[in-house]
Amino acid sequence: MKFSSTVLLFVAASAVALVSPLAAQHHGNHASASATAPAKGQLVKVSEVDAAWLADARKSYPLEVCVMSDEKLGSMGDATEWVYRAKGQPDRLVKFCCDGCIEDFLADAATGIAKIDAAAKQKTQK
Repeated sequence: MKFSSTVLLFVAASAVALVSPLAAQHHGNHASASATAPAKGQLVKVSEVDAAWLADARKSYPLEVCVMSDEKLGSMGDATEWVYRAKGQPDRLVKFCCDGCIEDFLADAATGIAKIDAAAKQKTQK
């Protein structure tokens, strides 16, 4: 009996240790960067878990074209949505015309983010 209780406790502790960093990385990162986010930044598939943040981000997204290819979103099938996370920066919604543009974005995320920011600035000036 003692052995099975010890094994059960070990399994539960292991599960918590595995899940906690993932939850910390996902939650609470919209206003400020998570401590677990890498310095360069990463793309994370959009999740409906953060529905309120996602609804606001979709509503205010300034581009109707792919951030990398300038193809109209939806012209190559369903556009893909990702969250860009970088240490010290708020999460950013990024939309691509296809998954093929993701690698280009990751190679030069600063240019993609600057393009989104310029479009947002231009939209607010109208």
